[in-house]
Amino acid sequence: MAVLVALGAFLMTLAGGWTAQRVTDRRHLVLGLAGGLMLGVVGLDLLPEALEAAGHPVFGVPVALLLFVAGFLLAHMVERLLAARRAAHGGDEYAEGTTGGRSPEVGLTAAAAMVGHSAMDGVAIGAAFQVGGGMGAAVALAVIAHDFADGFNTYTLTSLYGNARRRAVAMLVADAVAPVAGAASTLVVSVPGAALGGYLGLFGGVLLYLAAAEILPEAHHEHPAPATLLCTVAGAAFIWLVVGLAE
Repeated sequence: MAVLVALGAFLMTLAGGWTAQRVTDRRHLVLGLAGGLMLGVVGLDLLPEALEAAGHPVFGVPVALLLFVAGFLLAHMVERLLAARRAAHGGDEYAEGTTGGRSPEVGLTAAAAMVGHSAMDGVAIGAAFQVGGGMGAAVALAVIAHDFADGFNTYTLTSLYGNARRRAVAMLVADAVAPVAGAASTLVVSVPGAALGGYLGLFGGVLLYLAAAEILPEAHHEHPAPATLLCTVAGAAFIWLVVGLAE
């Protein structure tokens, strides 16, 4: 049953990516919406789950929050290292394989993290159905709804950093397949709650950095219009609605 439900997440992920492809003439609105969705996923979905699942505090701070900060700093350090490498090979703006000073590797890494998160979504569906049908249905609703945002963000992140369309589509397909694979894995493997919580915290930090330092500044760089801000608020509100319906 869990695997069949995860097929809904598969379709919603593809729908999110398809939507991101079709609105290229409104790129600033796409980025504004993506930033809001990412902010909502981190603050309203990932962190609460991580805090609930991840073990005992370390020196007075929950492990999930320590890993959240570590994820943010890790994303920052990776981007700075890539920027330094580009500068050493001829400058930020015109280095081969970059767009607007951005490295395609950053986009691929972020998209790969989204794929890992989607796999964990599938694991969550499978684990919830093991507890009971009612809990499984509630978790499945949340996952299927917010996998639209995952697909949207996966395609947007990959293409924003200058990757070719085929790479963005490949990462989108991988992100769509991931929850199905994750749900199937629960038939044979059980993931410890503490490990899952730690992963969610780390991934939340990475995602917040990309939203705050990359996606939203780019969205407002050339189009500081109220419509862009409205899309950001709408993205966060959508995730809030999804989380609320799942409770």
